[in-house]
Amino acid sequence: MRRLVWGLLLLASWQFSAQELYMPRNIKKAYENGTRDLSGAPGKNYWQNKGIYNVEVKVDAGTKIVSGKETIVYSNNSPNNLSELAIRFVNNLHKPQAPRSGMVSKDFLTSGLHIKSFSVNGEKYTVNSENWGTVEKVKLHTPLKSKGKAEIKIEWEYPLSVQSGREGQIDPETFYVAYSFPRISVYDDYNGWDMLPHSDRQEFYNDFNDYSFAITAPKNYVVWATGDFLNPEAVLQSEYLKRFKSSLKSDKVIHVATEHEMKAEKVTKQNKWNVWKFKANHITDFCFALSNHYTWDASSVQLKTKRASVQAAYKADAKDFEHYVEWMQYNLDWFSKNWPGVEYPYNVMTAVQGYADMEYPMMINDTSIPDDFQDARLTADHEIAHTYFPFYMGINETRYAFMDEGWATTLEYLIGIDENGEAKAKEFYKNFRVKRWINDPSAEQDQPIITMSTQVSGAGYGNNSYVKASLSYLALKDYLGDDVFKKALHHYMDNWNGKHPIPWDYFYSMNTGSGKNLNWFFNNWFYTNNYIDLKVTGAIQVNGLLTVNINNIGGFAIPFDAEIGYDDGTVEKLHFSPSVWEKDQKQTMLTIPITKKVKSVNIDGGIFMDYTPEDNKKSL
Repeated sequence: MRRLVWGLLLLASWQFSAQELYMPRNIKKAYENGTRDLSGAPGKNYWQNKGIYNVEVKVDAGTKIVSGKETIVYSNNSPNNLSELAIRFVNNLHKPQAPRSGMVSKDFLTSGLHIKSFSVNGEKYTVNSENWGTVEKVKLHTPLKSKGKAEIKIEWEYPLSVQSGREGQIDPETFYVAYSFPRISVYDDYNGWDMLPHSDRQEFYNDFNDYSFAITAPKNYVVWATGDFLNPEAVLQSEYLKRFKSSLKSDKVIHVATEHEMKAEKVTKQNKWNVWKFKANHITDFCFALSNHYTWDASSVQLKTKRASVQAAYKADAKDFEHYVEWMQYNLDWFSKNWPGVEYPYNVMTAVQGYADMEYPMMINDTSIPDDFQDARLTADHEIAHTYFPFYMGINETRYAFMDEGWATTLEYLIGIDENGEAKAKEFYKNFRVKRWINDPSAEQDQPIITMSTQVSGAGYGNNSYVKASLSYLALKDYLGDDVFKKALHHYMDNWNGKHPIPWDYFYSMNTGSGKNLNWFFNNWFYTNNYIDLKVTGAIQVNGLLTVNINNIGGFAIPFDAEIGYDDGTVEKLHFSPSVWEKDQKQTMLTIPITKKVKSVNIDGGIFMDYTPEDNKKSL
């Protein structure tokens, strides 16, 4: 009983102190309404809406037109009646009049979405999609009641852009078809309808939906897609069907189809059109790619509860992509067993050579980097790491990019240590990630991480989302130690997988999962204009004790090493975690027992690079 009372008091203290973290008024309202809880878990009144999508889509390789029709059974699980539906179509970004984050070429521009028909519960609506942006509202004739369902039917078409980025024409006969269908935007407990337009900088926010896709492609075009491939027998000729099925049980890389075989028109059934069917449930998005000349490699990897298919589609001369299947086998196994230490949740992962370096559920679209295999492999590591954040976790990337990009950057670094050794991984992380931020003193670099991603521009956006966020996660890992950090991380992931976490759900889940009040740390890293800059202001040796005074000029609570140089030429290195800043984040004093005469003291943050490293050293 005493333990129970103490536990309740401890939880109450966490909940009280959790209120010290600033919340916008709309987020406060969600906690007051009980949809979210200060323990970090979903509240007793948590809800989220869902769509069941049945989509028939056709890609005309000649005209480059994608056309389709879909039926959406949409469940309004919210406590509110909905008088309108917000329809999102990201590819309207290509319309000339669409607002974008930067300049584009003429090859990027298209006419956008054309809706041929639109109905709700059998009632036809007149919709002028010519005036639509990336998200628009349709006023309902009859409100969709709380806990009710609606059947929405849409028929549509749009052109593939010549310029390929996250989607479009990779080459005249290879297409990455993403964000390819009108969908219902998210209606959630803290913002209502998500009406933020897509600008081509921030990424995405979608509900967990069920998708069934029937993709009509010309003969000799192979289709790779999100989800389970339902009908390989209907679209592949016997030899290639045999190879594909073998890959699902093999650890060896199997060449399902070579470039020569693809061009010889041997691979697919020789119907004028083939219909490829795929299905994926409880996933935030669906995409696919097709080509009539890409090499197709495949294998699989045995995980704890299942064997997952791993596939790659690429140009025959892409030397790095020749290794992608074996790299991805390693990825899925390593991420499952190490960090985050959660089994890869899906049945397939496919890499397509393109231009985006972009993640999608169960697929990645990567640039070829044939002359630098380390960089190429880390690109794959990063994009596959996104499986967990944002897809497993349902993150609002548009508003809070640091909740997914920061984690993918962290996981990329951690697996990179295993792949390349600690020294190379640290050097890459410093050069590619940290240097461009810490060496740039401009004001936009020091905006608080918690700032909405849509409100941070230029390099400040990338450094908030990737670099500073990743450093915060690695600093917390150092502070808590691996075991407690993983326990807390798993608590957060268990709370929110398949749901929509926001930053406060992360903060409070980590508090509860670690058994510690971490609000001082979250305030320090997420709510300030801090950067990294330590200064050694004094060092003195008195008999067997070395005292080192350090000012935290930049403010971030970072781990660091104290390198003590002795008169005899030896060097001792001592590690200090962010705990040294817990009571006073402006200054600290190290008291170190020593047995020899000290010549110098140097403070080194490693990947936590210092803005002015020249004042990190003192000679005695």
